[in-house]
Amino acid sequence: MLDPKKIEQVARQIQGALPKGVRELGEDVDKKIRGLLQSQLSKLDLVSREEFDIQTQVLLRTREKLALMEQRISALERENNPQENSQTPSSTDAE
Repeated sequence: MLDPKKIEQVARQIQGALPKGVRELGEDVDKKIRGLLQSQLSKLDLVSREEFDIQTQVLLRTREKLALMEQRISALERENNPQENSQTPSSTDAE
């Protein structure tokens, strides 16, 4: 899930931002900060960077396949409906 080193780093930053009197309370406050941070982060709907990168690649491949399929459909429609291409009015018909 979340990297414990990152949580530790954020917890130290929070602890460093606390007023001096609160910081002097010691390990109890430190444990409570880490516990609160861990519980709040676990409530978030987060994915790892690896999972994000995998999903990005899947999306790119899907888009490529979709573009190819659209091209194939267009080509098949042109092949199956040649009369539509020849029925476009020419400039001499408009006069």
